[in-house]
Amino acid sequence: MSDTIVAKVMQKMVEYFHGDSRRIHHALKVYSLARNIALLSNFKTDKLYVLEITALLHDIGILESERKYNSTAGHYQEMEGAPIARSLLKEISLEQDDIDRICFMVGHHHSYQLVDDIDFQILIEADFLVNLHEHKIDKEGIVKIREQYFKTPVGTQILNDMYDL
Repeated sequence: MSDTIVAKVMQKMVEYFHGDSRRIHHALKVYSLARNIALLSNFKTDKLYVLEITALLHDIGILESERKYNSTAGHYQEMEGAPIARSLLKEISLEQDDIDRICFMVGHHHSYQLVDDIDFQILIEADFLVNLHEHKIDKEGIVKIREQYFKTPVGTQILNDMYDL
């Protein structure tokens, strides 16, 4: 059942970002890496779908941020993202606690000091793995980010392997 729910959310995300293939691809890459890190980290699989949905929707506030504030700054994405995620999820049969967790992470995914559990940590690492490549961060910057933000052995190993660290 959860695979079908994730597939429905993926479709909603693609429809929401209609025509914006760069943002769609970003979300799909974060989703893929988050899922992989979770599965290889012995993450509790009964909540994997919550992480997967969050990864798909983590940047859902970016279009509204651009429209309202002419900016893609993280704090604007966080402000705008949670309500949009909640609206997209209203037609999906999820427990209220799961919706609240998804919206919390979407609404704080640039507030690294608020990471409160392994699901949130995995989301942050997956997003960094994709952003480091997309923003062409140099090796020195990558090492600093690894030291400051990476905590899972699997995420750290993926980062090290990707960038030959």
